[in-house]
Amino acid sequence: MRLTLHQLRLLLAVTREGSVSRAAQRLHLTQPTLSTQLRQLSEQVGLPLFERVGRRLHLTPAGEVVVASATRLEQELELLDETLAELRGDIGGRLRLAVVSTAETFIPRLLGDFRRERPAVEVSLVVLNRDAVLRRLADNLDDLYIMSRPPVTPPVIATPFLANPLVVIAAADHPLASRSTVALSALADEEFVLREPGSGTRQAAEAFFASHDLSLRPRLELGSNEAVRQAVAGGLGLSLLSAHALAHAAEEGIAVLSVEDTPVITHWQVVHPSGKRLTPLADAFLRFLQARAPELNRAAQARLAAARH
Repeated sequence: MRLTLHQLRLLLAVTREGSVSRAAQRLHLTQPTLSTQLRQLSEQVGLPLFERVGRRLHLTPAGEVVVASATRLEQELELLDETLAELRGDIGGRLRLAVVSTAETFIPRLLGDFRRERPAVEVSLVVLNRDAVLRRLADNLDDLYIMSRPPVTPPVIATPFLANPLVVIAAADHPLASRSTVALSALADEEFVLREPGSGTRQAAEAFFASHDLSLRPRLELGSNEAVRQAVAGGLGLSLLSAHALAHAAEEGIAVLSVEDTPVITHWQVVHPSGKRLTPLADAFLRFLQARAPELNRAAQARLAAARH
C-alpha cells in the first residue's frame, strides 16, 4: 500500500470541512476530482474511509485510523520545516492557536505585538467557548490552547503564565455597590447572570460559592462576556467575571464589588497535549507570553481599581 502526502492532505481537508464540496472549494478543485481521489485512496487502503449519515460524512473506523496517522505526519512535517527554518535563521512559520472566549480580551493584541517582532509569521486564531476548545484539543488541531481550567483528560501539559482574577460585579446603582466591603452572606439572596454551563468562568464561580456553602441563583445564562456585562449593567443580576473582561466597566455602568475572599485567583494557562513536541515557533510564543505577563497583570489591577471607585 502506497499512500501519498497529497492524498492524505486531501483526506484531512475533507475531514476538517465536513463535506467534499466545501473541501473542494477550499482546495480549488472540482468536486468530481476530489471524489475520485478519495475513492482511489479508499481502494488503496482496502476499506471505506467515510460513511454518509443523512447529509453528513462520518469517518469509519478505518478512516479514523488513517486520519490520526495523517495528522501526526502533517505535524511532524511542520515541525521539521520550522526546525530547519530556525537553523537557517528564518523567523517565519505558522502558529495555530485556539483560545476560550474570555482570552479574546488580550490575546489578539499580544499576537499583533508578536507578529511585529516576527513579520513573516502567519497566525491562525480560533476563539470559542471552553467545550469547543477542548474538542479541538482532543483532535490535536492547533499548536497551543489558552484557557484557565485545563482538562483532566486527555493528558496535557499546562503552563500558567498570567493571573486571571475573577471578581463579583453589579450595576453601578446596585445597593451593594456603595458598600466598602460586602460579606459573602449578602449575596445569598442575589440573582446571578452566568456564563453558559461548561464555561471555565462558570465552573470557577460554582466552585467558589460551593466552597463557602452558598448556592448560586442563576437568572440568566449567556454565551459571551459582552452579553453578561450588558445584562449586569441593565440590573438583571450580579455576575462573576474575569478582570481581563472589564476594560470599560466604569463606562458601561458596572461596579466591582469588594466581596470578602475575592478576587478568586485562577490563572491563564497555555495548554498542549502531553505527547506533543512544541514547534520552535510555538515555544517562542509561549516565552513571549510569559515575558508580557507582568504588564498584563498591572493592567488588570488598574482596571479593578478604576471599577471600584
